Amino acid sequence: MAERGPAFRADHVGSLLRVPELRAAHEKALQGQLGAAALHELQNRCIRDVIRFQESVGLHAITDGEYRRSSFHADFIEKLGGARAAGRLDVEGTVSGFDDNKAREGKPFAPRAFTIVGKLRHGQPIEVENFSFVKANTQRTAKQAIPSPTMLLRGGRAAVSYEAYPDLEELYADIAEVYREELKQLGEAGCRYVQLDDTNFAFLCDPKLADTFRRDGYEPDEMPERFANLVNSAIAERPAGMVAAIHLCRGNSMGQWAARGGYEPVAEALLNKVDVDAYFLEYDDERSGGFEPLRFFPRHSRKRIVLGLVSTKVPALESKDALKRRIEAAAKFVPLENLCLSPQCGFASTFRGNPISEEVQRRKLERVVEVATEVWGSAQ
Repeated sequence: MAERGPAFRADHVGSLLRVPELRAAHEKALQGQLGAAALHELQNRCIRDVIRFQESVGLHAITDGEYRRSSFHADFIEKLGGARAAGRLDVEGTVSGFDDNKAREGKPFAPRAFTIVGKLRHGQPIEVENFSFVKANTQRTAKQAIPSPTMLLRGGRAAVSYEAYPDLEELYADIAEVYREELKQLGEAGCRYVQLDDTNFAFLCDPKLADTFRRDGYEPDEMPERFANLVNSAIAERPAGMVAAIHLCRGNSMGQWAARGGYEPVAEALLNKVDVDAYFLEYDDERSGGFEPLRFFPRHSRKRIVLGLVSTKVPALESKDALKRRIEAAAKFVPLENLCLSPQCGFASTFRGNPISEEVQRRKLERVVEVATEVWGSAQ
């Protein structure tokens, strides 16, 4: 049977738990106790193993588990000339994403911010080599996740060099250009499935985080359309046949979260103006709100909504019946044929991973495949 194109009925966001050996090696490398060549060789071996793991549970979208990254977004953004990490957003009641006490305290973590210190440049391919390694080691669809271009808009005017960008419109144009170049090179390497990981749309759904945009000089009500325009410009020239998806994330660091709130503030712009082929939407707990915002999904669309109903943050395994009931509830707003199923986020948005076991990860991914096959007749 020929493989159907993405997004697949059973899909996943991309990052997977690092095995203990790789996690320990990554820590040593960050401390300067392990060389880059030795780490790379270990990553190659572990990625081959995690590719076989994904195939064994029945997935058709295959990633490298983000095994070469420290975090889902910072590694990519810091490889762009002119962009730098700049600590974390100042949000009341939050803790650092690496605070060992945060789980006990039950506090959400503060998201990372970035600054633009010079003209943005795409000086070299960023994920092409990593993608090519996956493609060479699987017969299934190699999927490449990259951070959304909106991630470069944190901090407002104060986070952008006046010397480099006296006019912010020039910054938006350069952001789009560096993404177009990366997507062009990924396409030349054979990539046909790209996912943009975006936290900013979801942050607009949380009044506390929306206020951070207001403090930065933005009007939150105007941001969904601004984000949509930037994403559209970044992916407008993607190669023919390349499926583009966007994953809306509410924060996922070692099992903790950053934002709460339903999709109502962004749904109309997201579903009608963002020119992607699939939307990965988190719906794993009450922080995500109900399915009512899906009423903005355009009628007769060929796009797909990937329901993130399975939690990567907690070890409890969702029951098949509960997942099917939630899919039925979503189908009141979006035709069943336009729906898919996945975990709500990755299992390891940072290399330290979420507080669940590898066996739980397997069971959750197997549950996604099992339910998708029973609902739609196939995991593809």
